[in-house]
Amino acid sequence: MQTPARVERAGLQVASGLAALIESQVCPLAAVEPDHFWRGFAAITEQFTPQNRALLAERDRLQQAIDEWHRAAPGKPDFSQYKAFLQQIGYLVPAPAPFKISPTQVDSEITQQAGPQLVVPIMNARFALNAANARWGSLYDALYGNDVISDEGGAHAGGSYNPVRGAKVIAWGRQLLDQAAPLVAGSHAAAQQYRLVDGQLQVQVDGEPVALADPSQLLGYRGEAQAPTSILLQNNGLRIDIIIDSSSEIGASDRAGVADIQLESALTTIMDCEDSVAAVDAPDKTLAYRNWFGLICGDLQETLQKGGKTITRRMNPDRLYRTSDGGELTLPGRSLLFVRNVGHLMTNPAILLADGSEIPEGIMDGVITSLISKIDIDRNNQLRNSREGSIYIVKPKMHGPAEVAFTDALFAAIEQLLGLSTNTIKVGIMDEERRTSVNLEACIHAARERVVFINTGFLDRTGDEIHTSMLAGPFAPKGDLKARKWIAAYEDRNVDVGLVCGLRGNAQIGKGMWPIPDKMADMMAAKIGHPQAGATTAWVPSPTAATLHAVHYHQVNVPAVQEQLASRAMASVDDILDIPLLERELSAEEIQRDLDNNAQGMLGYVVRWVEQGVGCSKVPDINDVGLMEDRATLRISSQHIANWLHHGICSAEQVDETLQRMAAVVDGQNAGDPLYRPMAPNFADSIAFQAARDLVFKGLEQPSGYTEPLLHHYRQLFKARHGQ
Repeated sequence: MQTPARVERAGLQVASGLAALIESQVCPLAAVEPDHFWRGFAAITEQFTPQNRALLAERDRLQQAIDEWHRAAPGKPDFSQYKAFLQQIGYLVPAPAPFKISPTQVDSEITQQAGPQLVVPIMNARFALNAANARWGSLYDALYGNDVISDEGGAHAGGSYNPVRGAKVIAWGRQLLDQAAPLVAGSHAAAQQYRLVDGQLQVQVDGEPVALADPSQLLGYRGEAQAPTSILLQNNGLRIDIIIDSSSEIGASDRAGVADIQLESALTTIMDCEDSVAAVDAPDKTLAYRNWFGLICGDLQETLQKGGKTITRRMNPDRLYRTSDGGELTLPGRSLLFVRNVGHLMTNPAILLADGSEIPEGIMDGVITSLISKIDIDRNNQLRNSREGSIYIVKPKMHGPAEVAFTDALFAAIEQLLGLSTNTIKVGIMDEERRTSVNLEACIHAARERVVFINTGFLDRTGDEIHTSMLAGPFAPKGDLKARKWIAAYEDRNVDVGLVCGLRGNAQIGKGMWPIPDKMADMMAAKIGHPQAGATTAWVPSPTAATLHAVHYHQVNVPAVQEQLASRAMASVDDILDIPLLERELSAEEIQRDLDNNAQGMLGYVVRWVEQGVGCSKVPDINDVGLMEDRATLRISSQHIANWLHHGICSAEQVDETLQRMAAVVDGQNAGDPLYRPMAPNFADSIAFQAARDLVFKGLEQPSGYTEPLLHHYRQLFKARHGQ
């Protein structure tokens, strides 16, 4: 890694490329004088860096106390004594008096609509643009190219259009229309024509004009009333656009000329500066901020080669429709964007503080992404992000209410620096750490005027579960952890607390990622459980998955589900605190199988992170099934092996043998990648292999079991060694 050139700004040593981006491009559009910005930024770092360090020290104090407790009495603790101990040391805090959150100027994608959410690495401009444009998706394309439609009966998806498969896709789409926007009589499958008559939708079915069962579902149209080119409908707050074009290949074969059904899909997207990126230095952070700047300004673009043609990706414009009363309706053409900052743990060399230390990365993210976002607040451009005038920041990996209160105070200081109204910056709280889960009401209360989002994340949450109780004993096999009562209580209580604290109609309640992007049929069977659980959003791995998952929100009325759930008994904190330790003897085969799975997944992810700078990708598992992997999946796998190693379920020799054998497997899976560097057989020379090994053998000493310190170290080492 090359040492960046630096410039001095208000006592801060700033990488020159980052300073140039801020001063010459961002500040002029944000209407902030560079000198004012740097002075205010330096004051914020002086005020908040000691507080940040103190919060991390508090994490260490609590972990040390918990370790001592388990060391003195290993195994499943006496629960009443254990809970009293957690209260005594300040790990469990009293719940606040009943309250309701009160954010203002929040966009309807958050307050009124329920639908999918994408998470995408901000350093990849093409992915970012695809996600931003995934607000609308072709249902026909999503169905045709995935296993939701079977290959039976000659319906294979080949290189050219297969009309047999196409017929299945069309039939599937018509069934959705019948469910989401039923007719008074008959089926959309028998439709011969769509038109507007006297401001009402009229569908010709078997020669007879038929109306919508609920005429209010018609929102608008394009083209002429008697010959529309699209019909815009609404169901459960989501829009459906029936595209009519009898001149197209699909429309020409359809009796009503329907060429496609487009669904409002990814209502919101999280542009990620955290778990899905590998940002370890000034050039990496500058690229992340530059892409966020392009998204906010609406001029980010990416040129690529596809099908022998050069294509330039840009952000989609809004969509304009006519209404039946002669007016106009404009709908967003793009997903509403959040930006996920990093948490409180890491520092970054992009900026050095007055004492020569690296800046806390979360403080830097908060200040700079907000400065960029101010452009959206001040300018009413056609590609505006927040129409209500808010900035949306997701904050991960916060431990308990004091850390949320720190974020709330930091955002207030940033608002003052930038001249923004109080609570312009909204916060999404990720419920992915144990101390946040068991104190969720207090966490929400600490930022009650900013909170617009909470969600659950099984993988990071499990990683923290293992690390927190590392010394209690060996944990159950990874595949068994989801069957234990703590995880069901965690998922349910997140929704329960959200509803009690007034998130319904004010904020999103979210659920986690579908990890297998090539198995959409399985996703369609499983992920309907998220809206059924009362979640207004859930993460999906691709724009295609967003379009398919949107179907679930047509099938489930989330506000109605939340109304029912509001009367149930709240899930118990006691159940969340139940430690999922091993309760049976494992066979040698079971132990080795878990080790193989964990090691192979770790190595497959780490080798791309460390040596290619890829923070999130589809990594083949041990059975060659592609899984979406990021630092959260790495955290649970490395901590699980470290736990078993510590408690003698496996030996150090067995772990080393497993890692080396799985490294050869991963090498084979990446044999077609010209940029790939094999790990085997020269393991001592492989930086990626050494990183993966350290994640296990140094797993106990990693803060909260996080993988970032080691990943950053080895990525920086790789870049330095190879002149990057």
